[in-house]
Amino acid sequence: MAVPGHPRAGPQKVVLREPPSWRRTKNQVVTVLMVLAFLIVLVPLGFVLVTVIAKGASIISWQFLTSSIPPNVLPANVGGMGPAIVGTLEITALATVISVPLGVLGAIYINEYGGKGVLAQVVRFMADVMTGVPSIIIGLFIFTLWTLRFQYSGLGGALALACLMLPIVIRSSEEMLKLVPDSLREGSYALGATKARVTTTVVLPAALGGIVSGALLAVARAAGETAPLLFTIGIVTSVNTNVFSGPNTSLPSQIFLNATQPYVGAQARGWGAALTLVAIAFLFMIAARLVTARFARYQH
Repeated sequence: MAVPGHPRAGPQKVVLREPPSWRRTKNQVVTVLMVLAFLIVLVPLGFVLVTVIAKGASIISWQFLTSSIPPNVLPANVGGMGPAIVGTLEITALATVISVPLGVLGAIYINEYGGKGVLAQVVRFMADVMTGVPSIIIGLFIFTLWTLRFQYSGLGGALALACLMLPIVIRSSEEMLKLVPDSLREGSYALGATKARVTTTVVLPAALGGIVSGALLAVARAAGETAPLLFTIGIVTSVNTNVFSGPNTSLPSQIFLNATQPYVGAQARGWGAALTLVAIAFLFMIAARLVTARFARYQH
């Protein structure tokens, strides 16, 4: 064994360490860059929110939220967006009923049953691809497959929105299922539980908060889509409570229609509809955060 300082001792390896002051400097530089990036992203969002609130708040009233949609030529104080609000809630709710169960089941198969199998890889790949597909392509697809055969209806719009929501639900639910510790599964298997029972009674309750949060975020995204609805539901000015038959309307459709009109009243109603849609999406976001926080508190 070579002894340090002995003539036959080999060369000693010198380890150079960064001074603590340099590490603190790098940390401060990165922190400043992150704050600047956040502020840069926040600036356009702030301008959008301020503009929508400034131009839409003056027209918001109970009459605006409940009255029928008037002709475009009438002034801003006449009529409202009641049918569009009802149509948006109906179509989004039906899309949620279609997409969320399928998305959660798909995530369960990918994470709990499929593993690295071919079918699981295909489902995961298709979910990633569908996430990047433009919404207008989904609208044209449903228009060709459904609307041309069965005419305009809220169901066609719900199918289009469900296609947009499905990959988001699959990917968010899969990530939440991955966060469930394997020790919970192994403990259940040790007690003799089957895979289906472990999934339904152990894995899903542990990941339920994140799954619900992801589903609500998907709902908030789908509620503001315009292009798919233009091809699938038509545009009407009265309430259609039958989402399965007849043309319908929605807030995104009315925003698009009124924003392209030269009349001051129509443009004002368009801004009011935009503010209403932002408020609905904001409520969904708050609900997602509350659900996530509540389940996190129960788990701890």
